[in-house]
Amino acid sequence: MDALLRVHQASIIEDWIDYNGHLRDAYYLLLFSHATDALMEHIGLDADGRALYGHTLYTLEAHINYLSETHLGEQVQVFTQLLDHDSKRLHIVHHLYRPADAQLLAVSEQMLMNIAANTGRGAKFAGAVEVRIAPLFQAHRELPRPGYCGRVIGIRR
Repeated sequence: MDALLRVHQASIIEDWIDYNGHLRDAYYLLLFSHATDALMEHIGLDADGRALYGHTLYTLEAHINYLSETHLGEQVQVFTQLLDHDSKRLHIVHHLYRPADAQLLAVSEQMLMNIAANTGRGAKFAGAVEVRIAPLFQAHRELPRPGYCGRVIGIRR
């Protein structure tokens, strides 16, 4: 966990709790969405960067593995690993932890695309953004690939 980028933290609030007394599934995605926003800030696609370059990130695909429950009032943190990238895309995995006991609660593998806001189409990252992506990838490229990545949903027969 030390080598991963901590991008988001939050407290679980009452509105997010379901009829089973734990975090509703949709709010896991909300936490991961906020983590993606923080990653955007980290690589220079914050509000100023989006205005300057005319770019933003869209999520093309996201898979969530729900691993453990979390409850009202608990603190959670999201750590992000950059698995791969090219001139337009980031392949990431967000890890949701409860820091009180280092419990891994959920994992979300995502493919993000850099989009030119004026066309709504994929675009190469601005040079200044790519310069911020490169060291993150270098720091993460030797990390083990999480076992939850690359999975396919299906019923085994």
